[in-house]
Amino acid sequence: MFVSIPSRERAPLRWATPSLFALLWLCFVVVEVLPGQDQRRLLMEWGALSGGLATPQEWFEAIRSGSLLRLFTALFLHADWAHVLGNLVFLLIFGLPAERAMGPWRLLILFLLGGAIANLAAVIAIGTPDRLIIGASGAVSALIGAYLALFPGAKLGVVVPLGLFLQFVKVPAPLLIGVWALLQLVFTFIGPAFGAVAWSAHLAGFAFGGVFALIARAGIARRMRRRRGL
Repeated sequence: MFVSIPSRERAPLRWATPSLFALLWLCFVVVEVLPGQDQRRLLMEWGALSGGLATPQEWFEAIRSGSLLRLFTALFLHADWAHVLGNLVFLLIFGLPAERAMGPWRLLILFLLGGAIANLAAVIAIGTPDRLIIGASGAVSALIGAYLALFPGAKLGVVVPLGLFLQFVKVPAPLLIGVWALLQLVFTFIGPAFGAVAWSAHLAGFAFGGVFALIARAGIARRMRRRRGL
């Protein structure tokens, strides 16, 4: 008698998150090596600018001129090393498990569309016109929102300093992300770097990511069943 033992299923390659990581890093390095004047001009030409898009006429003009695409291109521009490295770290932490669940194409749509909507929120919320809005923080916030919706029972590892020692503890993801979201809400109105960081973009991206994951949950469930052969 021979018993057929199914081979262990191979996990599909997660290429979307590493590709976004590499592209964000490459764009930052290219901008960083430019002379100061050229660097500033590139940021102003490809970054999103606050003000506008408040009336149908401004929307029509932005679509006609193509400047609406700045909401997307701004995602791949960063102000400094701390800005890009922070986004890259959170991209890996939340992007890889989210991609494993939803697949690479959904993750790309979430990143680009969530980031553009986050930038749009900043464009509308910032009162001062022609303020430069750049960075993938809104897109990463969308990944965090999707992660919370997809894995509400997950736990995240946190390193807590206890005197001279560091203690690694696991904290429920909803608690940690909830604290993060609360801080974004507080910083939207008052807090560190007020006026220099588009906190409203973080909140908008986070909310969009959660809604996106909830809407796509049925499709994600079907994808997981197909992977398991059910």
